[in-house]
Amino acid sequence: MSETRDDLRGQLVLAVESSCDETGIALIQDGRRILSNVVASQTALHAATGGIVPEVAARAHLRWIVPVLDQALADGGATLDDVDAVVVTYGPGLAGSLLVGINFAKTLAWIHDKPLVGVNHLEGHLYAAWLRDADQPDGLEPGFPLVALIVSGGHTFLVEMRDHLTYRLLGQTVDDAAGEAFDKVGRLLGLPYPGGPAVSRAAEAAERHDAAFPRAWLGESFDFSFSGLKTAARRTIDDARRDAGLPVGPAANAEPEARLPEATTAELAWGFQDSVVDVLVTKTIRAAELTGARSIVLGGGVAANTALRARLAGEAEALGLPLVVPRPALCTDNGAMIGAAGARRFAAGERATLALDARPSLPLAVPAAAGRR
Repeated sequence: MSETRDDLRGQLVLAVESSCDETGIALIQDGRRILSNVVASQTALHAATGGIVPEVAARAHLRWIVPVLDQALADGGATLDDVDAVVVTYGPGLAGSLLVGINFAKTLAWIHDKPLVGVNHLEGHLYAAWLRDADQPDGLEPGFPLVALIVSGGHTFLVEMRDHLTYRLLGQTVDDAAGEAFDKVGRLLGLPYPGGPAVSRAAEAAERHDAAFPRAWLGESFDFSFSGLKTAARRTIDDARRDAGLPVGPAANAEPEARLPEATTAELAWGFQDSVVDVLVTKTIRAAELTGARSIVLGGGVAANTALRARLAGEAEALGLPLVVPRPALCTDNGAMIGAAGARRFAAGERATLALDARPSLPLAVPAAAGRR
């Protein structure tokens, strides 16, 4: 069995997250309580290229990681002497970005003689569901067994949890992640980076709701596929541009006057988003029914999407199942979620050595066929 709540009581961990383009450091008390959670975002830095440039991201982590640490300690009213362990993301993610955080955390642990714990970034997204703000009373926590849907820019998967730190992979994307599809379609529509929030905002203005996009169901499996949807979206958007007498091609949105009318953009954004949400929610609910889940967790950056949250909440309620979703700021990459997962690992007795290295393709769980029931 995993640790109890008492095993986490009184524990203070310093958590470091640098897997992609957010430099995050947090102080987490008792495995749940956020004393501080500081994030330096690189969104504006990568907006010009419409996507993350790995080398640029790694250099930005080097620039911001010390100021972020100083702010996190100041906000939490603590020093490194107060910390029981240093926990850090070691995968999956961008190799250069991961190495910045890992080497920083190893240095802190060595200098201050603190235990070091490596954390899977995907596990962090899942454990964000257990977090509480410093002044927030204890509330609904996920009940086991549960089904978790994690949806982000690089990952989309369904996992079953029957206890803490125990996972069985039910399904995952076979090609592109949902967040990647949002970014791609956002660019095609001439919307700003990142595409997920921009597509969601545009979709809210849709009035007719008559744009139809395909769904890739992949039979009875719990796997996902969004590559075909991206292709269909490109063709549909190109057709709409031709109908409007606008140029078609990679540079079609170069000038504001060459973009589709706002009403057309809204309908297309709604149709694309509806396709993604439909597949995500339908498979999650079916997985919850099949596994006998007592609760559902939604995490990852795309979990901030209001349409996804609303649809999944409604269908979970119809089944009588609680849906636990972190507030939007805890869905995107941050140190607090790594602290919540790392605290569990630390309490369970896990320790890393100074040989800890980046694992850019680190999995969270094995496929269901190879896992346990």
